[in-house]
Parts: sequence; C-alpha cells; structure tokens
Amino acid sequence: MIYAIQPLDRVAFELGPLTVYWYGVIIGIGALLGFLIANREANKRGLPKDVFADLLIFAIPIAIVSARLYYVIFRWDYYGEHPGQIVAIWEGGLAIHGGLIGAVITAIVFCKKRGISFWKLADIAAPSIILAQAIGRWGNFMNQEAHGGPVTRDFLESLQLPEFIINQMYIDGTYYHPTFLYESVWNLAGFLLLIFLRRVNLRRGELFLTYVIWYSAGRFFIEGMRTDSLMIGDMLRTAQVISVVLIVTAVALWIYRRQTGLARAHYLDNDGAGVPKKKKAASKQKKHSKKKK
Repeated sequence: MIYAIQPLDRVAFELGPLTVYWYGVIIGIGALLGFLIANREANKRGLPKDVFADLLIFAIPIAIVSARLYYVIFRWDYYGEHPGQIVAIWEGGLAIHGGLIGAVITAIVFCKKRGISFWKLADIAAPSIILAQAIGRWGNFMNQEAHGGPVTRDFLESLQLPEFIINQMYIDGTYYHPTFLYESVWNLAGFLLLIFLRRVNLRRGELFLTYVIWYSAGRFFIEGMRTDSLMIGDMLRTAQVISVVLIVTAVALWIYRRQTGLARAHYLDNDGAGVPKKKKAASKQKKHSKKKK
C-alpha cells in the first residue's frame, strides 16, 4: 500500500520577516521547564535567590554556541564548503555533548566567582538538564532528524506509536527508527530516577554523576542505531566515544571523591555550602557581635 504522507510543518509561526521554527520553540520549552524545577529546588536547598537565573544568562548563549561549534567541527567537510550555513541553527545541528561541555565550564567558573559549591548546584540542576534533553529531542522529531536506520511501517505500528509519529518517520519514501523517541523516553526515565534519588540523599556530587552515567549509557546504545552520527575517522562514532569517556570519568570521580573525603556532605544537607563566602563572613560577624553584647 502506498501512503500519501505530508511531514509536519517545521515552522511554528511567522511574525513579518521573522520565522520561528518548532525546533527552537521546543528546545526553549525544555529549558524553561528545567529552569523552573531547578529554581524551586535551589530555594529549598539554600542556594542564593535567583542563582539559576543569573547562571542561565551566561550558560544558555554559551551552550548554544559550543553545541553548534562542536557539530560544525565534526562536520567540517560540509561546513568548510558552505560557511554561510554555520549560523543556520534553526535547521538543526546542535550537538548535546557540545552544549553540555559549554554549560558545565560556564557553571564551574560561575560558582567559583560566586563562592558557591559547584557540586551542590550541579546536583540540583541534574534532573532539569535531563528533562530538558527529553523534551528537546522532539525538536529533532519536527526536523525529521536524529533518526535510525530503515524499518517497515508494520514495525512502527507494532510499537503502538501514534499515527503522527509514524507519519513523521516517513522520509523520502522510507520509514525510519524513531531514535529521537527512544532517547526521549530514556531521558524521561532518568529524570524520574534522579527525582527519586533526591530522597535517597546521596553524597554531594553523586546525583550529577548519576545523571552523567545514565544519560551516557543510553546515548551509547541509541547512537549505534542512528544514521547521522558525527564520526571520528571512518569507524568511531563521536557520541559513543564521548559517552564511554564520560562514564569512566564519572565513576572515577565518584570513587575518588569518596576515598578522599571530598564527598562528606549529602544532597539534603543545608550546611551553607551554597552560600557565597561574603554572606557567610557577614553572618559569622553578626553572630560574633551578638555574643559580645
């Protein structure tokens, strides 16, 4: 049977000369929802008010630029010949690993400047990050990218997928694995796991390291199904190599921090580790003056 299928419109709306794509709208929704969840938790855990709002002013643009640079570097065979396309991020091509690298470096510098514990902030942010990734994958869905190899319509129907997903996976006469969906579901499961682990009260930094391990493990296997992987040479998929490196690094940091006593505090401890040093000093001085009186 031949199906006449039209893909979903990539354009969300137009305002005069401005065209807004679903790719950007969906990523924006994920970032906003993640921010609201992290900001609420930060208030509970004793971090300074609006700390995530202040951080995101720097982290979002830097993450977008680093995500694009990462993608462009590993696709330089194309972008070297089409430099005008480098800025066309609305067409896709934001590498999550590149964005995470930029965001983490920004957060480390930000926390150092503010006198805030990076590990405490990272633990709070971890569920929000993976939730934003789960939502953001639907931007790839709208662009008909980040899919796997060819499959039959019967296979997609056997997954009990709604018709709109099956139809969107019909590209140039062929149905493809909805790997964007597999990763979105994996990330959503990771979000629920991290929310549960907040109650387990792991040591500081271990919630974030759990996120790194969980996401990287899923990405490693799902990446093997994709047809558009960034490559190192002809054999190695970049995302799989990075995923292995991240898992090994996260496990090593977990063990090292426990053995050296760097992870004595726990997630639910409100011990002032999130309070800037200037505020701590002012608080101590106030207590000292009261004792004198």
